This record gives sequence, structure tokens and C-alpha cells, in this order.
Amino acid sequence: MIVLVIDNAPAKLRGELTKWLLEVKPGVFAGKVSAMVRERLWEKVYSDEYIAGAVMLYSMNTEQGFHMEMCGYPTRRVVDVNGIQLIGINKKGPSQNEGGESGVER
Repeated sequence: MIVLVIDNAPAKLRGELTKWLLEVKPGVFAGKVSAMVRERLWEKVYSDEYIAGAVMLYSMNTEQGFHMEMCGYPTRRVVDVNGIQLIGINKKGPSQNEGGESGVER
């Protein structure tokens, strides 16, 4: 199972993703695809210069039962704590975080 959430997804990217996944809400895609298809779809999302941010969650044999990946400039980020993925909230805006470590609200 895969869930993909994209901020400001262009129509071309949304169309490509709907070939493989259901768009359950604008910018929210879900479905079941192979690992190869999942990685190729993520490459398309990751390389698109027009998206503000994206997060992908997919089933994996881990303690949590899933894995998360993010790209772009989302207001949140994945933080790994002893093998458990948590969400950290950036204190600064995206332009202030470039090139440096962002602050995390705890």
C-alpha cells in the first residue's frame, strides 16, 4: 500500500500518478503498486521542480509497519529516533532552512 501527498501538484504530474494510483482528494494519492513502480513514481515526484513539498508513506516490514519519505520544502520533516520515524515541525520557513539544520519544535 502506498499513500502519496503532494502540495501544489501540477496537472501533468497528477495525470501521470493517476495512471497507477487513485486520487482520493486533490493531491492525495493511494494504491497498491510494486516496489519498482513506487520508486519510479517517487522519482517523478522528486524531480518535479514545481511542487512545494511531498510525502510518501508505504508498507514496509518495520516496527511501525510503514516507511516515510519527504521531498521539497514541507513544513514538517521525518526524524528517525532509534529506528522509529517521527514527524518534526520546522521552526523556520523553507527559505531560512536551506543549507543548514532546521529547528524542530518538540
